[in-house]
Amino acid sequence: MRILDPKKALVVLSGGQDSTTCLFWALREFSLVKSITFDYGQRHRIELESAAAVAKEAGIANRCIQLSGLSELGGSALIGEEEVSGEILGDGLPNSFVPGRNLIFLSYAAAYAYQEDMKHIVLGACETDFSGYPDCRADTLGRAIEALSLGMEADFEIHTPLMSLTKAESVLLAKEVGAFKALQFTHTCYNGVRPPCGHCPACLLRAKGFQEAGEEDPLL
Repeated sequence: MRILDPKKALVVLSGGQDSTTCLFWALREFSLVKSITFDYGQRHRIELESAAAVAKEAGIANRCIQLSGLSELGGSALIGEEEVSGEILGDGLPNSFVPGRNLIFLSYAAAYAYQEDMKHIVLGACETDFSGYPDCRADTLGRAIEALSLGMEADFEIHTPLMSLTKAESVLLAKEVGAFKALQFTHTCYNGVRPPCGHCPACLLRAKGFQEAGEEDPLL
């Protein structure tokens, strides 16, 4: 088995609040940190600009990878024309769920980390404020990294610092790790507008977290 460098970490950086918090958490925990961002045809494409701005603020290298196949497959309001809503569909999932997205992201991240000799992969997935996405769960991601480690004969380790935190707790963590200044560059709104729409599920969840934490959102 290939033993990867335990001092190096790769952060999957969407440009949103959670992944930005995880980036600054990783900077505190590891000696060398890089990030990777995915352009998968998302309607909120402004997040790609946000990811680049956050990486620049953090002083790290960011790699943007094209994944056009997800938008070609469809199946989600995030990569289609349908309005994003909080409605739960007949399959028990919200219409913003992109089938396979996080598993595909993790596979690409692991392939890149392998080439860069990076042992640690950091994701902003969270199970507590679960939005109905089964690929954000700890057991899903744990099994995925196990499969990738087996498939590449490498000792990858996955980190999800927000997994058991509420949104309010993740706001406080962002403050603790020094991410607050960078949060002004982030993007959360599913409708891809700036200033954020304030009424999509992502905007409402973000606002709730800052309110419960007793903090003002730097983005606003």
